[in-house]
Amino acid sequence: MEILHQTSLANTLDNHRPDELSHYPIIHHQPIHWGEMDAFNHLNNVVYYRYAESARIGYLQALGMFDGSMVTVLAQSSCQYLCPVTYPDTLLLGVRCQRLGNTSIVIEYSYYSCAQEVIVATADAVIVRLDSDGKDKLPWTTEERERLLALEATFGHIPQV
Repeated sequence: MEILHQTSLANTLDNHRPDELSHYPIIHHQPIHWGEMDAFNHLNNVVYYRYAESARIGYLQALGMFDGSMVTVLAQSSCQYLCPVTYPDTLLLGVRCQRLGNTSIVIEYSYYSCAQEVIVATADAVIVRLDSDGKDKLPWTTEERERLLALEATFGHIPQV
């Protein structure tokens, strides 16, 4: 049984995109670390937010929007825990734009467990773009909007605008 699990895990990590994540343009690979377990021996809830942050940065980098010249702030985030996650495991976080506003973006995440072969959590976050002083909201440029929508369309997803 353990050999099957490792084979399944290896296949999932080798350019294979689980069907559940087929419409997510960015897949962030996140191994679970032993020290991230809580007293009940499952992944601590705060760790999901750290993973989302890393996945979100990867998404913005893929769009060329995380080069140090843009100021963004996390305005809201939430996470729904569907199944406990335990060590050892690797999560694949699908990241995509749910809604593209004038100065904000709602990003959604699906956490896929390679060990369980199922979505174990879902989450979302609202990111607001600010001017260089970090005081006033700043609209996304036409070029940024086009890049984001093109990336999403490549994977058959159309965000709300």
